[in-house]
Amino acid sequence: MAYCLSADIRDQLDEAVLVQLTDDEDAGIVVESRVDKAIADADGEIDGYLGSRYGLPLGQVPPILRKIAVDIAIYNLFSRRMGAPEARAERYKAAVRFLEQVAKGSISLGLGDPDGTPKPAEAPRLSGDNPERLFSRDGMKDF
Repeated sequence: MAYCLSADIRDQLDEAVLVQLTDDEDAGIVVESRVDKAIADADGEIDGYLGSRYGLPLGQVPPILRKIAVDIAIYNLFSRRMGAPEARAERYKAAVRFLEQVAKGSISLGLGDPDGTPKPAEAPRLSGDNPERLFSRDGMKDF
């Protein structure tokens, strides 16, 4: 499952810019296969970070991952034809920093806790009912 769609890319880039980034043949159209390749590359990069903490493929795509995938895919499109504008390069770097934090466990995607911490309902409960101590100061005074 892709983390973003071609439509998400089109929401971020003007059609003319997308044509410029994908149309190597100068046909004046968006080459969808190149957009799809940029998305697939972004998905692979994201999976590289998430795979250490989450089972892949994810059952659902959190909205933040859609944003991250779009930023990486657009960066990939710019990188294949020309250097990415500074704003796009910064968004890419922020996306990678975010993914690094997810991989470290500093940031959660909200998809359940992959480190095995039990859910609150399954967590052990503390009890005030403690048995008497077997070894105490008074019980051990003659030893």
